[in-house]
Amino acid sequence: MPFNTDDPNMLDDWLVAGPAAALAGTSDTAPRPVRLLGETLHLWRDASGKPQCRLGSQVLAVQSRHGYLWVCPGGKPARPLFDFPEYGEAGRRTVDCGGIGVAVSRLRVIENFLDMAHFPFVHGGILGQVPHTEVARYQVQVDPATREIWATDCRFWQPRASAAHGSGSEVIYKYRVMQPLTAMLYKSSSRDGALDAIGLFLQPLDDEHVIAHTLLACYDDTSTDAELIAFQQAIFGQDKPILENHAFKRMPLEGRAETPTRGDTSSVTYRRWLRERGMRFGVRPAA
Repeated sequence: MPFNTDDPNMLDDWLVAGPAAALAGTSDTAPRPVRLLGETLHLWRDASGKPQCRLGSQVLAVQSRHGYLWVCPGGKPARPLFDFPEYGEAGRRTVDCGGIGVAVSRLRVIENFLDMAHFPFVHGGILGQVPHTEVARYQVQVDPATREIWATDCRFWQPRASAAHGSGSEVIYKYRVMQPLTAMLYKSSSRDGALDAIGLFLQPLDDEHVIAHTLLACYDDTSTDAELIAFQQAIFGQDKPILENHAFKRMPLEGRAETPTRGDTSSVTYRRWLRERGMRFGVRPAA
């Protein structure tokens, strides 16, 4: 296996390899190089518009969905790519907010995405504000049919929940983890009773480097694309130095390494879910 891992969680699943729009103008003689799992892949669109992927002389499975390219490094996906019904749904705006590089295990990035407790301290004045620091009790379960993690009944007071919000309010959240490196956040929208969807899709460059791609499927009739992108990138820009300064770049899965609190129910479930899957790539070996 040419990749620097034998973890089936990486080799037999669909990994994001950048936006589908990046293949415009490519061909088999002028492909786009993409880094994934320590190797450089070459991607292009053939004459019929179908994406193709190659690593050296090896042809890899690739598909274009949800606005991105997805590659199965091992060539034999163990499961279909997750559903994203909000993508392209009538009335929603779909905005690719770009990719940001982070020097940390991608598992850390997903865990941070699930964490509401850091809002007042890292995103003060936007996603949280002292003294509103308590994480109310919420529910977390693994769907028995899809094996996806769902966190529901999440609520948090926020001064400015999105680019379209100008004042503080209690915001309703739902979190969904579809794969070890992909997650969704559903949160209160500017449209009454509706939820915006934010997708976080992680491209693993190697064990300790990742590109985090963010996609919005939202109800917002006032903000420009540039404003929506700037808001999401500002939030992630605040998270980036925190993530890169973790004591452990790779995430420990054993319970003794880092002590959780009541607000870390999603994180505890995510780590247990990863252990049950036998996750090794991006994981800190047990002491």
